Amino acid sequence: MDKILDQLNPAQQEAARHIDGPMLILAGAGSGKTKTITTRLAYLLSLGIDPANTLTLTFTNKAATQMRERALSMIENPLYPPLLCTFHKFGLLFLKFNIEKLGRKNDFVIIDTDDKKRIVKQIDKELPASLVASEISRYKNSLIKPDQAIAQAEHPQYKKIAAIYKTYQEYIVENNLVDFDDLLMLTHELLEKDDELRKATSERYRYIMVDEYQDTNELQLQLLKKLCDSHTNLCVVGDDDQSIYGWRGANIKNILEFSNMFENTKVVKLENNYRSTEEILKAANLLIQHNRGRLGKTLISTCGKGETVTIFQSSDENEESDKIARAVKQLIDSGVPAGEIAVLYRVNALSRSLEEGLGRAGIAYQLVGGVRFYERAEIKDAISYLRIIANNHDDFSLKRVINRPKRGIGKATIDKIEKAAFEKRQSLYRFLSESPKEELSKLLSKKAYASINRFINDLEILQETLERSTMEFMEAFDRTIGLKAFYAALPDGMERVLNLDEFYGLFRDMVKKSPDISLDAFLNEISLQSDQDQIKGEQISIMSVHASKGLEFTHLFVIGMEEEFFPLLGDGCDMEEERRLGYVAMTRAKKTLTLSTVQSRFHKGRRKHLEKSRFLTEAGLLKGALSIEKSTGFKKGDLVKHKLFGMGRVLEVARAGRDFKLKINFGGNRREILSSFVEKI
Repeated sequence: MDKILDQLNPAQQEAARHIDGPMLILAGAGSGKTKTITTRLAYLLSLGIDPANTLTLTFTNKAATQMRERALSMIENPLYPPLLCTFHKFGLLFLKFNIEKLGRKNDFVIIDTDDKKRIVKQIDKELPASLVASEISRYKNSLIKPDQAIAQAEHPQYKKIAAIYKTYQEYIVENNLVDFDDLLMLTHELLEKDDELRKATSERYRYIMVDEYQDTNELQLQLLKKLCDSHTNLCVVGDDDQSIYGWRGANIKNILEFSNMFENTKVVKLENNYRSTEEILKAANLLIQHNRGRLGKTLISTCGKGETVTIFQSSDENEESDKIARAVKQLIDSGVPAGEIAVLYRVNALSRSLEEGLGRAGIAYQLVGGVRFYERAEIKDAISYLRIIANNHDDFSLKRVINRPKRGIGKATIDKIEKAAFEKRQSLYRFLSESPKEELSKLLSKKAYASINRFINDLEILQETLERSTMEFMEAFDRTIGLKAFYAALPDGMERVLNLDEFYGLFRDMVKKSPDISLDAFLNEISLQSDQDQIKGEQISIMSVHASKGLEFTHLFVIGMEEEFFPLLGDGCDMEEERRLGYVAMTRAKKTLTLSTVQSRFHKGRRKHLEKSRFLTEAGLLKGALSIEKSTGFKKGDLVKHKLFGMGRVLEVARAGRDFKLKINFGGNRREILSSFVEKI
């Protein structure tokens, strides 16, 4: 263990050796945070701490797998591996053992966002399903129950959304479904209600670590507080400068105020960067220094000076994409592996011209964050069939595929079947498989009755096959259900068939690796997959800046460096979060960074002339007069707000120790106030 610790720098060693009490590891981009926390986990176990008493939480399966492998490589003959998983996987495991305490059965089915939207559409067809689904998610992540949401709603639209939320929740409870947010919300509810369970769980997980802590939301913070009920051994790792998910509920205050929430917090800053060159870090550091809401650190490169940051300036998006394509081709021709190259953009709409430019140049690329693999119709159909085989009484899945492939069973017939099953208090499967022929004949045509019989018979045969041999099951599934034949007849059939082949191959591969895996476990595992779990290195990657988080590339291009595109401007725009996005984008680059800007773009139906992004000036790459804003975030003329004196206008800015003193005119009343006590309007 001492040899392993010797491989760390002094700050990393300090973090790895800390045992008891709260600790915030402020880890800059490329500063070796994964190495630090996996070493810390190995160090804890080397002291004789039971792996069962540790819990390490991450945000992606990819990160969890990587960290688990690294930690286990440092531990000699562990009795069993420590629990290292995503927040949602922890919630799933916890609920499997404890959900019955809420009066729910533990054979629940996890539904994804698409399933959620379809349920919402069944309840209400007027409001956009995506809006309602995201509001329901916001309620749950803010720990707001349906009745509270109804009581709080003032605007008519939100009253309606709150009512839909109530009906939606009743529906998923009745059908024993659990959405992603429930995995954490129900876990929190159990820990809050049951003092004995909370204490026992906290006693079990005495050493908790959380990766990417800057991305946690209110629900995750409250869940962590419950898990720390009987101790304060919470180590969080994160970077306030990389907090870029405010739009989906992440609360940067969780990391900024961690030391206030947990007494006697030890703070360790990891500032040595092992990824990027000095030139790249100089631009990133200058850019992020414009933000006021940060704990403060400066990345120091260990990779040498490197090439200066390049700026491409083009007349329009077509010239831009051709320049990018030529530069990428030159890199590939010089021997650079395609997987080491990426192009990022802030706005997804910019990918169109980029894809066309790469296509014209014959450059293979993968679009990360397009239509997700598990959200494609053909894959969702296959998953729905597997869900029914795993749980016959999953009405939601059965309704999706009862007429796919076509069986002559339309919506009106399905409605009749559903009504009849409801009256008999039976699941659809039980009603169709156990009802007398005379009863079903009244509801179904001869053709539909024959189809239903074949459908039920096929499912029963597949269940028997699964019990006999998991490996044989997928061959029989493909042959019996005929999804590939059904989709092959469609215009884009070839691609859909390839997707199904990929899915069936994934199942076989998982069975080979874990012969004892159950169909339930397989379904729950794929429900927790993310975009980044699908990344491969055979092509260049093109993606949004958000999708690039946690990745690194030797050669990086960022397009759309114009006002309105990067940073985004308009209602709800948070300039500090935009700047953090810029910082994240730049710090993905290892050796070369190219930022691209154009004079005009065809956007939202018309060509628009644009100004260069302020970030190019703030990063010291273009000349500009922003010296005051660069150092303080305030300049003469800014409108500001003070919690006691109200709104005022800045007259002067002067340094005062580590802070800045502002002379402000509050409606004729002039005062000198430190900048940290006001906010810019």
